[in-house]
Amino acid sequence: MSVANAKRTILNPTIPFTEIIPGGLHPGEMIVIQGCVHNDADRFQFDLTCGCSTKPRADVAFHFNPRFSSSPQIVCNSLQHENWGREENIDLMPFKQGATFETIILVLCDVFKVAVNGVHILEFKHRIPLEMVNTFSVSGKVELHAIGFIPDSAVFSKSGDLSIPYKGSLLRGLIPGQHITIKGHISLFPHSFTVNLRCSQSSNIALHLNSHIKSGMLIRNSLLCQSWGPEERELQYFPFSAGNYFEMIILCQLPQFRIGVNGSHLLDYRHRVQDLSSIDQLEILGDVELQNVQLW
Repeated sequence: MSVANAKRTILNPTIPFTEIIPGGLHPGEMIVIQGCVHNDADRFQFDLTCGCSTKPRADVAFHFNPRFSSSPQIVCNSLQHENWGREENIDLMPFKQGATFETIILVLCDVFKVAVNGVHILEFKHRIPLEMVNTFSVSGKVELHAIGFIPDSAVFSKSGDLSIPYKGSLLRGLIPGQHITIKGHISLFPHSFTVNLRCSQSSNIALHLNSHIKSGMLIRNSLLCQSWGPEERELQYFPFSAGNYFEMIILCQLPQFRIGVNGSHLLDYRHRVQDLSSIDQLEILGDVELQNVQLW
């Protein structure tokens, strides 16, 4: 995710790092942390705290602590009145020693949701009122390249750059009225490209758009419980051609997806996955170069 549209961005901060969060935290906002784990890291931590006092120690609303031991895990907790609460341990370890990462902390009214490298990792329910949280700190064996405090602007969150294959994370899933915009160029000598809207908690693909450039065919389908459904192929016109720019908009409505390309409506696809909030990943594959991807 680009941090260029953040309400505040810090580049290459020195660790340990502590920063007052501009305006505090509010539901819908995100903190984006891009960095690299040290080769010899045993642990590092991100803390969202109520001030920066050390004596007495400020309350910690969210303690996020990856540990590289014989059994790697992420430990989450909170600190109130200098007493730690109940630990929540996650055995999944998305961080690797010596590897770069992008962590996104999404702030909701009742939980913090965390994604690492485009994949949802955990949720941590608030134990301290959100309005009391005003400070972010980082310590341990980690190097940071950028920290961005992103306002509630429905920015599509993704890991890394726009290279293909592209994988992005919609941390809040989809809701009716939202739309995804994909801008790019078809390769000069293309065969096909694919856009998938997936559900990370299963292998389901809610929307599969497979564009065959040479044959002028756009196949639509869904993968549910490891089985493909009936294909939809009818199309009034085919909008993609070799070497040309395109802008695709996928609008999520209550009964269906509406897809438009280059300003014109192309097709409708009725939902086969009814729980829209479970649709939380975007995947783009094939003979295409991306310029921009956003969720509005």
